[in-house]
Amino acid sequence: MNIHTKLWFLEDFILFNNLGKMMMIRMAKVLDMFTINKGQAINLSKQEKKHVFFLKSGTIKIIDAQTERVKYIVNKGSIFGELALFDTNSPIQEQAIALDDCILCSMEVDKMLTTMKKYPFLKNNIIKAYGIRIKKLEKQIQDLSSESSTTRIYNFLTEHIAEFGKQEGSSIISKNLLSHKDIANLTNTSRQTVSNVMSCLRKEGIIDYDNRTISLLKKELNKQIIY
Repeated sequence: MNIHTKLWFLEDFILFNNLGKMMMIRMAKVLDMFTINKGQAINLSKQEKKHVFFLKSGTIKIIDAQTERVKYIVNKGSIFGELALFDTNSPIQEQAIALDDCILCSMEVDKMLTTMKKYPFLKNNIIKAYGIRIKKLEKQIQDLSSESSTTRIYNFLTEHIAEFGKQEGSSIISKNLLSHKDIANLTNTSRQTVSNVMSCLRKEGIIDYDNRTISLLKKELNKQIIY
């Protein structure tokens, strides 16, 4: 992969916005750029050397390598595997699975740590991105103790479509990449409950979905629905 293609990759990430041109070129030289097809997996726990991954396009789900439960979803322009930067000794018990065709770059943790040491703002940006993920997990935990299963599923769908979808007319439409089992894992409910709730939400005109897309009426983003 030539250096110009790798630079094109890096220029799309807010994470690297303050890097100078020369540093961008140096980073591009040590990046490994590759593609994975829908359904392919990267087992982070079995890597010979730990890497941090940058997702240019596509969608990735991160699962627990032991339980196979979905932990979180990675959107384009985001990083994953970054926990290895803060805990270099412990194994990463995670697996990344492509929900559609993806373009990625990866960098060895040692090289990334060297770059972060030279450019503290880069470390701050990575900590900020990791902090946002922690806040989402905290909200999920809070919802477990205070919200019904129906509300948890509704909240997840609302936030997921808003983050991963695009506005088209009066709706926000996203690719329908998650199975009912995935949503059940992410909301700590059952697959049957997810199926029932989604059917009810469709009947009420709150969401619509088929095998390819799932959509949310834009006005629903401003509602506080209590079940």
